[in-house]
Amino acid sequence: MSMKSFPQSTSAIFLFLLALFLGAFISICWLSNPIILTPATLTTAAGDQAPLPLPSLPPFSCPNNSSIPHFNCTSLPTPLPASLPPPSSACPSYFRFIHEDLRPWKDSGITLDTVQSAKRSANFRLIILNGKAYVEKYKKSFQTRDVFTLWGILQLLRYYPGRVPDLDLMFDCVDWPVIHRKNYNKKNATLPPPLFRYCGNDSTLDIVFPDWSFWGWPEINIKPWEELKKAIKEGNKEMKWMDREPYAYWKGNPAVAKTRMDLLKCNVSETQDWSARIYAQDWLKETKEGYKESDLAKQCIHRYKIYIEGSAWSVSEKYILACDSLTLIVTPKYYDFFSRGLMPVQHYWPIKDDDKCNSIKFAVDWGNSHKQKAQEIGKEASEYVQEMLKMENVYDYMLHLLVEYSKLLKYKPTIPPDATELCSELMACPAEGRSEKFLMDSIVNTPRDVGPCELAPPLNLVELRMIERRKLNYVKQVELWEKNARNNT
Repeated sequence: MSMKSFPQSTSAIFLFLLALFLGAFISICWLSNPIILTPATLTTAAGDQAPLPLPSLPPFSCPNNSSIPHFNCTSLPTPLPASLPPPSSACPSYFRFIHEDLRPWKDSGITLDTVQSAKRSANFRLIILNGKAYVEKYKKSFQTRDVFTLWGILQLLRYYPGRVPDLDLMFDCVDWPVIHRKNYNKKNATLPPPLFRYCGNDSTLDIVFPDWSFWGWPEINIKPWEELKKAIKEGNKEMKWMDREPYAYWKGNPAVAKTRMDLLKCNVSETQDWSARIYAQDWLKETKEGYKESDLAKQCIHRYKIYIEGSAWSVSEKYILACDSLTLIVTPKYYDFFSRGLMPVQHYWPIKDDDKCNSIKFAVDWGNSHKQKAQEIGKEASEYVQEMLKMENVYDYMLHLLVEYSKLLKYKPTIPPDATELCSELMACPAEGRSEKFLMDSIVNTPRDVGPCELAPPLNLVELRMIERRKLNYVKQVELWEKNARNNT
């Protein structure tokens, strides 16, 4: 080694030792004072923010029964705003009716007095503050409707932790809507009470919300929708459409509505066959015999299935549409949250309410003469509820509706003196029998790993009129076909 290169070698060795010392020092500091990598600090090699971790739910467990009255609800995690994932996709078209349901309060907003004006009809009041639910109960609902409705909302809080805003609402679990539009079109009329329920119609202003049966209906052994939807889909495979009975089928409780009692006249008799097979459901008998004859997954054995409303809308609609059969819908007066997206002749066949028997007979005859088209309509309806009515869409609808509703509140919600905190543990742990099973089967154990679907803007007046006109034109077309067929016989 020459004397000229020595200083350079010494410098290189010195720099190497210095780097080694500094590296060791930094490592020691790192171990003794670890740097916490928060979502905001995670970056990719390119400098962009990396995918951010989602919050995890605490393990669900039930304490001993003796401690339930003193059990404290587990706090759900709240994600950082920066960690919220982007929208998963565009929402189904029926989501746009959220804006229509909230239109009465769009300009004025909703005050505390306006909310409280809905109390006279409500079964309960729900308050959500900082991701926690509080309920003030006014009157017991029929069966366990209120229980499973509240359970569904609690699962929404678990599905989208930290995403449900602070809000204050009134909920009515009775079938028929009660906020009549005509009472609030008058001069100097007050604002309509914002009342949530399961269905509405064109003459009322009730806010439509998914019904309790999506999480189960224990009194009549109807399983949670996600499980039952899969069972019906598998049941559809057991019998091809062409091998099914070439008749229209209905089974239910006719005593709840005059229109259902009228449907009984369309049953086959010794003198007349309307191509319909109508059965009155005896729920007392079914309960005693273990619901052997009311398994919805095994009732898709007819080419045609009839949907007819009861005292108002009926939860049976989604089960009937899921069957791959051509659904015959007797002119409905009510709608639930998803049925406004259905289109005659595309998803179902319209049946006249004032001439049911002739209308059913023509529909069956038409379907048996146009088998491919009848199958296509039935299949499209089935795919509609299988895809557009997945539980992720049900939760997305709930979230978007509650977010848009909360934007209208002109006050900061607070917990009423008589309200109590509600959580999944307090509802599921004391439950027994079929209620316990359905609650546990429908619990959300993992938050969704993407954001909710993207809500489209409100329908404008032209778009609303076009939808109404299209539906009416299809109904009139079917009526014309029926009229011509009758004149030719």
